[in-house]
Amino acid sequence: MSTTSAPQDGGSQGAVRQRQTKLTWRQRRGQWDVKYSPYLYIAPFFIVFGITGLFPILYTAYISLQDWDLVRNTGEFIGFDQFAWVLQDREFWIALRNTFSIFLLSSVPQLVAATFIAAMLDANLRAKTFWRMGVLLPYVVAPVAVALIFSNMFGDKFGLINTVLGDLGIDPILWHTDIIPSHFAIATMVNFRWTGYNALILLAAMQAIPRDLYEAAAIDGARTVRRFFSITIPQIRPTMIFVIITATIGGLQIFDEPRMYDAFGLGGANRQWLTITMYLYNTGWGDFNFGRAAAVAWLLFLIIISITLLNNFLTRKFVADDATAVKKVKKQALKGSAKGGK
Repeated sequence: MSTTSAPQDGGSQGAVRQRQTKLTWRQRRGQWDVKYSPYLYIAPFFIVFGITGLFPILYTAYISLQDWDLVRNTGEFIGFDQFAWVLQDREFWIALRNTFSIFLLSSVPQLVAATFIAAMLDANLRAKTFWRMGVLLPYVVAPVAVALIFSNMFGDKFGLINTVLGDLGIDPILWHTDIIPSHFAIATMVNFRWTGYNALILLAAMQAIPRDLYEAAAIDGARTVRRFFSITIPQIRPTMIFVIITATIGGLQIFDEPRMYDAFGLGGANRQWLTITMYLYNTGWGDFNFGRAAAVAWLLFLIIISITLLNNFLTRKFVADDATAVKKVKKQALKGSAKGGK
């Protein structure tokens, strides 16, 4: 057997080589097109990212290790002294506290409201396009305009909110003096702008859910609330994780709203609403210490990467749970068919 198979293999390989050598120029060009075209199509993105994204990150890391002289546009290498100075600065930790406080006050209610609005828009409403476009209008408004309007609404003495509270017999709230009220006011601006945007993303995910699942659940007697938590939420879980990740990155980089919350843009008299990005801006363009500002930028970058990795871990866990659920359903279906066959 071995003496007859060897010549056949050799003959087949020789035939393949012969066919490959007979490829025409057009066929070769077609093979190259299939192999290399995807790399050419995505290359412009990575080239632009390398110029506008990767190079500034690396150059910022270089400056963060220098005692940078803005006039001479050069610096003296001092190692990690800038990082040590920033980590010992009390304002940095106040800014970090404010950033996480505003992030939690804005992200959690925002995601809950966006999910509820998306579920309402997914229902059988009249003039669907009007309502769906309407929730996106706050996102179109310039953040500076939103900050100016809301900062006046939350004014300590003559603001609309305190006027209404006074008519109801409630003492006025010091929105620009106390810490938590100022965070709540800034979080309200963020929620106003981004809730509709996230609602449309979640609505797109809800629209992709097969309607057969809802009809089968309705036939089995499941009510609207049960169908929402048993079908809608599990089906949109990957999209919701994406929304959570983007909201996390945006929340930790918040700048426009707290910067425009008062006329000075310093985060309050006692830095009540000073955020990390404002601290970075004040260090770089207020104190003209770009080496220290670069160190703050890298610390913020590491914080965002850490939380993004945490979200990525949660995402993988949720996706694995979905796959496990599918496997269980398949196993149950196989067991059911086996019992039916017996």
